Amino acid sequence: MGIRDLIRDVDEAVFSTLGDSARIEGKEEPVLGMFAAPWLQPRMGRINTPLREPRFEIRVSDSGGLRQGLLVTVDVPELDGGGDYDLMSLEPSGDGLVALILRKRP
Repeated sequence: MGIRDLIRDVDEAVFSTLGDSARIEGKEEPVLGMFAAPWLQPRMGRINTPLREPRFEIRVSDSGGLRQGLLVTVDVPELDGGGDYDLMSLEPSGDGLVALILRKRP
């Protein structure tokens, strides 16, 4: 058994136990992944500029057919960043995961 097989088993256990769910346009079933929308607040002089940098990390095996512009609806509480997003880009990490870079829909 190779390292990718072992990691796939670990990912399956982690995602099914701790993962967040999202509906992605074009996918029949919800996709499990790890959602994060860290609150970044850089200071520009004396003005606080609140920004969020939302991303949803999924397994490469779940990323087939994804492209920029698709609707991604993340099923977490609104204060944690849940809601509707546009898929802006995909960033594969080389370890079997792909980060979906998101932008909040107005």
